[in-house]
Amino acid sequence: MSEAKRRKFAERLARKELISAPGVYDLISVKIADRMGFDVLYMTGYGVVASHLGLPDAGLATYSDMVSRVAQMAAMSQTPLVADGDTGYGGLLNVQHTVRGYEQAGAVAIQLEDQEFPKKCGHMLGRRVVPVEDMVAKIRVAVDSRGDRNFKIIARTDARTTLGLDEALRRAEAYLNAGADLLFIESPESVEEMRRIGRTFDVPLIANMVEGGRTPVLDAASLQEIGYRLAIFPALGFLAAGAALEAAYAGLKAKGSSTALGVRLYPFKDFSELMGFGWVAEFDEKYRGADARKS
Repeated sequence: MSEAKRRKFAERLARKELISAPGVYDLISVKIADRMGFDVLYMTGYGVVASHLGLPDAGLATYSDMVSRVAQMAAMSQTPLVADGDTGYGGLLNVQHTVRGYEQAGAVAIQLEDQEFPKKCGHMLGRRVVPVEDMVAKIRVAVDSRGDRNFKIIARTDARTTLGLDEALRRAEAYLNAGADLLFIESPESVEEMRRIGRTFDVPLIANMVEGGRTPVLDAASLQEIGYRLAIFPALGFLAAGAALEAAYAGLKAKGSSTALGVRLYPFKDFSELMGFGWVAEFDEKYRGADARKS
């Protein structure tokens, strides 16, 4: 199944048409997104750390925390899953271990970034990057460590915010030469900067569309025209869920009951079906129901 997903993702990338990928951060978001017909899902580090640990995306999650989420998400969805691998969780040996672990867990691609440890969310200030030579070595290790060439290596640079776009472009070129399959130049701050990135590289580029972040959120046609191949929307799901939960819980606090909240709720029957209770009923009927009829 994982090999088929990786092949599917590779073939979709080769079509050179924009792929829009929703951010998934827990198993409920995975199950909902998986039914929508997306070509790719994106496991957001920010969202996973928030939902799993209740902490900021600031280098606090470990490899074990994250690879277990990759395995669960990949197993519970038919859609190819691109997964955030932060800095690789350590040095070069850690990168090798992380790439092999993410591939075995079922991801179709891993995203590695050039931040110093501890890393921070890519739309926060104060991010520092490692020497370019250190990240080049990480990318070379990542490329050599994968077992399937269709398992894609995404090289992300966070240099733009602190060191400027010229340095970010220089780093992206170095990572491409080291063997990266996709380039992710994080947080350009204007449409013109995004266009410059698109003019510089003729390889698959990633646009990080964070609502309220440092980069303009553009429509699909504009992103494709600029030259982006994959647009990720990592925060969309948890921002929508957070707003819905706040409204629902505020209504409950104000009224003391869920009657007349004025908040759209997922029908309980449909949600139970989404979680697999229909299959549980069929299982019980097949095994317990047969015994009951005999007695």
